[in-house]
Amino acid sequence: MIATPGPVMLLVASAGLKSGNKKALHTIVGTNLASLVLIATSVLILKGFLNISSHWFDLIKILGCLYIAYLGVQIVREALSQTQQAHEISSQVQGGFKQGFLVGISNPKDIIFFASFFPQFTHVTHNLDQSLILLTLSWIILDFATLSVVYLGFNALSKSKIYHKILLGCGVILIAVALYGIYSVWF
Repeated sequence: MIATPGPVMLLVASAGLKSGNKKALHTIVGTNLASLVLIATSVLILKGFLNISSHWFDLIKILGCLYIAYLGVQIVREALSQTQQAHEISSQVQGGFKQGFLVGISNPKDIIFFASFFPQFTHVTHNLDQSLILLTLSWIILDFATLSVVYLGFNALSKSKIYHKILLGCGVILIAVALYGIYSVWF
């Protein structure tokens, strides 16, 4: 699940390509915090403390998809532009903690994933809370490591002649993911 290409992975790669190690790290930390919030929400749902209507999920998903599409369009515009205008766009989609958090939190499928995945492993220890903490820590460590490896891989590619094509591909995929997300809500 973590290694599957998606909006978070593409944002981290894009942030690293455009702004370097520090911005990629901030983006990863933002996405990890978003994961913690979604995991906490899933745990509250699992324990019966929280009941969220599917209409709210749909609204969050549409808003998240619109934000992801916006980022994708900005990345595509930058990849297609070789002028000073590209640097102005770059400052809008350079990643960082805030954008990492917003992209990570706008993905309600993670709540569904955590709510369906965690119950299968709640008996890792004899205590439910300890099992959930162990699963959460495992997720965060694997997520951080995977996103770091993705960034390092894309960073190596950034020195190649196909940098703008890679950036363009990231933007197009983000737009496609957003459109599919909106499509899946309505149909």
